[in-house]
Amino acid sequence: MTQQVNCNELHPTVEALLKNGFDGMADCMRIALNEAMKFERGEALKAGPYQRSEDRTGYANGFKNKTVQTRAGAIDLDVPQVRGDLSFYPSAIERGLRSERAINLAICQMYIQGVSTRKVDPIMKMLCGIEVSREKVSKVAQEMDDELEKWRQRHLGWVKYLIVDARYEKVRVDGIVRDCAVLVAHGVMAKDGKRSVLGVSVSLGEAECHWRDFFRSLKERGLHGVEMITSDAHAGLKAALKTEFSGIPWQRCQFHLQQNAQAYISKVELRKVVAEDIRNIFNTPDLESAERLLKTTIEKYRKSAERLADWMQDNIAESFTCFSMPVAHQKRIRTSNMAEVINRELKRRTRVIGIFPNEKSLLRISSALLKEVDERWIEGRSYLTMEV
Repeated sequence: MTQQVNCNELHPTVEALLKNGFDGMADCMRIALNEAMKFERGEALKAGPYQRSEDRTGYANGFKNKTVQTRAGAIDLDVPQVRGDLSFYPSAIERGLRSERAINLAICQMYIQGVSTRKVDPIMKMLCGIEVSREKVSKVAQEMDDELEKWRQRHLGWVKYLIVDARYEKVRVDGIVRDCAVLVAHGVMAKDGKRSVLGVSVSLGEAECHWRDFFRSLKERGLHGVEMITSDAHAGLKAALKTEFSGIPWQRCQFHLQQNAQAYISKVELRKVVAEDIRNIFNTPDLESAERLLKTTIEKYRKSAERLADWMQDNIAESFTCFSMPVAHQKRIRTSNMAEVINRELKRRTRVIGIFPNEKSLLRISSALLKEVDERWIEGRSYLTMEV
């Protein structure tokens, strides 16, 4: 069945243009869209208003009001409804919803990339020819917050290796710019050996209580089965690990440990030599060889660099835990480089912001970026082979 468009019904659009010119575009769009949707409903029902038809697929059921944001402003539409077994929704509105979602996505991406709220409006004008208010950006941000909160609270499950680290951003707190810690937990899943961003939290520092609360939240979300934890040796972090993950072997990050050694070398010419010696210890094939080479290296520096020798004796062995794990896994779990690589990626994308207005905005952007990383890891290859 083909319907004829009633020109009399479209006549008000001409009146709106004659009376208001370009200012009447919104009314023209409203009238035209309403008529187009009624026409489309008739096509779907295979029967026009008050028309009898043996091919009828359903019945009209009035209209539902819907406000749609367009380039001409907000337009109140009368969306036709149907009853019966027919599923119907006007294609014009569906296309509008797709456009709206595309705009929302663009705003989200700009916000994640560090574009400030006041810069969003001119960019959207240039790209889409529309104005975006601060209220619109705030609404999109709230929708983003809800989605990110669901991701942060998702169930975790069996994690074989846990890697934790922290990074810092400048945040304005009570009118004062402070360093705020972004605590992040990464993991290698026991089921498929893939990496995952397990959680993220924002706090004013790396005190034990902050790490402890963060670890408890991971366990409450189902984290279990951890066989080894890799991290730096921050005092608050180590204390929290002893409290919340008592009995689980801890691996001190070999990369950070090698950097820490530089503070105990007084002679510049020794730095490369010491770095090479420590690297040789880490690259030994087994625990026995590592302990033997460590003892030899300590004796080597006992007279020429006593402070370094004492530091080695007290600290290097904390990085030998990985030798108790499968050989095929050792190189990838002996450092927190997995976290360091992501930290550099985050820093590259957050430095354009400079100073975050509050902790909530820092958590939002960090979560959004980390969620992207997590999705990329889920879709990618396994990080470790678990059949060893």
